[in-house]
Amino acid sequence: MNRQDQEPTVGRQMELPEDRYAEELAFLAAYDDGPRPPGWRLTPRAVVLFVCGSSGEELVDAAGRRLVVSGKFVGERQLVERCVVTLAGERGLLLVGEPGTAKSMLSELLAAAVCGTSALTVQGTAGTTEDQLRYGWNYAMLLAKGPSREALVPSPVLTAMARGAVARVEEVTRCLPEVQDSLVSLLSERRVSVPELAGLDGDDGTVHAVPGFTLIATANLRDRGVSEMSAALKRRFNFETVGPIGDLAAETELVRSQATAALARSGAAFSVDDTVLEALVTAFRDLRSGRSAEGWEVERPSTVMSTAEAVQVATSMGIGAAYLGDGRDVVRTLPGHLLGTVRKDDPADHARLLGYWDGPVRRRAEDGAGLWRTLWELRDDLG
Repeated sequence: MNRQDQEPTVGRQMELPEDRYAEELAFLAAYDDGPRPPGWRLTPRAVVLFVCGSSGEELVDAAGRRLVVSGKFVGERQLVERCVVTLAGERGLLLVGEPGTAKSMLSELLAAAVCGTSALTVQGTAGTTEDQLRYGWNYAMLLAKGPSREALVPSPVLTAMARGAVARVEEVTRCLPEVQDSLVSLLSERRVSVPELAGLDGDDGTVHAVPGFTLIATANLRDRGVSEMSAALKRRFNFETVGPIGDLAAETELVRSQATAALARSGAAFSVDDTVLEALVTAFRDLRSGRSAEGWEVERPSTVMSTAEAVQVATSMGIGAAYLGDGRDVVRTLPGHLLGTVRKDDPADHARLLGYWDGPVRRRAEDGAGLWRTLWELRDDLG
């Protein structure tokens, strides 16, 4: 066996949307030849179509090519349209919401459709520095030749300014206030001053934003107390709230598709029964809202029971069934996975999950629902 046979194929765990949906982006660029804002790859209408999908309708471009555009974001179309209008006006867009509501995914999709790349991204943390939002230096070149454009190391934001592209700042409220404030002048003046370059060979030391530049930031509502945004910075953004998915069937289908894709990457098929998957999503929705589908009161855990967490649980159940099944009923693993999700933040959430079992789960079992009767019989697995 040669070395090539021994080495696994190199791939990516997660593809960027501009790579994963390259065929759709190319098709939509030809399909809609209407007016486009400066620097945009697609028309605003095509961007909305790319994000929301064609609802199963087969589109035909001028060359006769046909394609059904997949729906990628499950949410209100009006929300996506408002986001696109904000970006077309070159104004900052801030997506806020609970963790796990697909804010980052929406920002990636919008950036990929507008400018062809979602990779001009800064991940906000308590350790994020101003340099990561503005610029730094190649210190070896700086010491050898002094300040120059070649020695300048642009941030993703500065790169987006120079290209007329979309920059993304994830979890902006996790950045320290003084770091956040560096965005104020950038979004209002649309230029960055580099004092070290001023006066060198006629250089005025300023990087100006090219038409088309804008910025998408995301923030979790639960992080508001981490580093509250200043009023000055808030005024530079249009706020859009991304909420949980309202429809049970739509959320269940999203969880199924995402878990199926995750299992495919691990080399297995997703084999969780539809009724089990619906019970999983129903439990998440009940605990998230504090009220069951029947209208019964439910004590909400402090943990955010997001769709993203439901996808992770469904994926774990699918992996267990694929690799450790041994003929066991996959529904028997559901209580343990739910418990692992619920008690992440507060030990008292364990009791709240038990209360959910003693309330809606028991009542559904008494009403004769077979799957919920099985779940009720598994109450002792919660400890």
